[in-house]
Amino acid sequence: MEEKIAQDVCGEGQVPDQDGKCVMPEVTFSAFVMSLNTSALYHLGELADPDTGKKNANLELARHAIDTLAVLEEKTKGNLTEEEAELLKNILYDIKIRFVKVAQR
Repeated sequence: MEEKIAQDVCGEGQVPDQDGKCVMPEVTFSAFVMSLNTSALYHLGELADPDTGKKNANLELARHAIDTLAVLEEKTKGNLTEEEAELLKNILYDIKIRFVKVAQR
């Protein structure tokens, strides 16, 4: 509900700051990982195109997003908080399982 209110006030992708000014949300490692996960889900055909409402799978682009997440996990090992590392590990596990299921269809 709060997200819907912020979108109505600020427009897509922006949120109100402490002064009520519409700004882009803070960039964090977790938000970046979630963005790549959303991209992978979209390319797996699990999320609809916001313009058409249709779900289309593109396994090559999905694999690219998954590979990007895997590179991030490898290159950031030992430099993440426990929560960030766990988030990345869980997202990678989930998205790989989803990829296999879509690829087997």
